Amino acid sequence: MDIPGGDSDRVTQPPLWSNLALCSDSPSPLRAGGGQQAPLGETFSRALYYQMALEQLQSHPKALEAPGSPLNVHYLQLTDKHSFVDIADAQLRIPVSGSRSEGHLYVSSSRDAPFQRWHLQEVFLELKGGQQMRLFKLREQNGDEVEKEER
Repeated sequence: MDIPGGDSDRVTQPPLWSNLALCSDSPSPLRAGGGQQAPLGETFSRALYYQMALEQLQSHPKALEAPGSPLNVHYLQLTDKHSFVDIADAQLRIPVSGSRSEGHLYVSSSRDAPFQRWHLQEVFLELKGGQQMRLFKLREQNGDEVEKEER
C-alpha cells in the first residue's frame, strides 16, 4: 500500500510531536484494503505534511494550552469535505481536543512535483468557540521567508 506523501516522506527519527496523544476514535475506521492493515486515518498520520503540521503545533505553547491538557490529536475523518490530498497539494482538517475545548488543526501543504518534499503553506488552530491561532504561514512573495505567530 502506498503511504500518502510517498516513501521519501518517512521519518527515521522519533517525531518532535511524539508526546501528543494520537487517538483512534473514529466511529467506523475505514480499512485500507481490509484485513489487518492500518486504518486510512492512521496511514495519513504518517505522511510528512501531517507530521510537519503537528511539529508546528508542538512548537507553540499557547496553542497547546488553549484546548487544555492533555491535548489529543484524532485521526482524520475521511468523509470530511475540508480534507483532500492529491499529487501536489494537501489540505487537511485534523480534529484535536483537550480538557477545555475541541477544534481543528488546518493544514495547507504543497510540493513542486511528485516524489518531491512537501512544504507547509499554512497551519492554524481553530477552536470550537471560533478562536483562531495562526501557527505558520509561508509568505507569498518569497517562498523562503516564514511568518510565525508570537509564542
